[in-house]
Amino acid sequence: MSRILVTGSADGLGRAAADSLLSAGHGVVLHARNRQRAASLGPLADRGADIVVGDFTDREAVRRVAAELNDAEPLDAVIHNAGVRSGPAVMPVNVVAPYLLTGLLRGPRRLVYLSSGSHFGGRPALDGVDWRGKSAGSYSDSKLFVTALAAAVARLRPEVLSNAVDPGWVPTRMGGPNAPDDLQLGHETQEWLAAGDDPEALTTGGYWYHRRRLPPHRAVHDEAFQDRLLRTLAEETGTAL
Repeated sequence: MSRILVTGSADGLGRAAADSLLSAGHGVVLHARNRQRAASLGPLADRGADIVVGDFTDREAVRRVAAELNDAEPLDAVIHNAGVRSGPAVMPVNVVAPYLLTGLLRGPRRLVYLSSGSHFGGRPALDGVDWRGKSAGSYSDSKLFVTALAAAVARLRPEVLSNAVDPGWVPTRMGGPNAPDDLQLGHETQEWLAAGDDPEALTTGGYWYHRRRLPPHRAVHDEAFQDRLLRTLAEETGTAL
């Protein structure tokens, strides 16, 4: 059995994935952005899950979460699920936080980053991006960046299985009650890539939708763009992969 961190697990896809992983017998570390949201995780904690708390708009909070996890039982996998759809938190939460966790956490051999079909509308342009969240960020751009991050990690860390997942447009708080996609299918692929043992789940560098590997935006596998993105984030955060 694996020990898996699921970020943004207080509700939606993250909570569903954590619930399913616990039911399968895995050790799960839940994450909530504040104590109030962490309190809602009581039923999962009662089943043996651990909880970390940190607001991912705050880089120091991300660093504290990473330090706490590095001092605890080692992680086998991370599902980078935490995300926001709009507003100034888009870049800090959707890109900077998973980048920092990737750079700071020791041990995980499987990394799953939440992408979106919206990444196809993203622009592979890094000039002028507000990484600190003083102004609203582009959701499509953020999902292109995090998908490219997943591909870069797969290229630079061959010992790690790193993949991006489009969960679909599912009926969560973010997706809205009328979203047309299947909520169950929306989180199964993350769990499969984080803990599955069949040959397809043991591949790396993929962009997945409902267990199907699809071609992403052409910039995702552009190594020059990947390198620019990593340099930019390293300079911005003071943390290199």
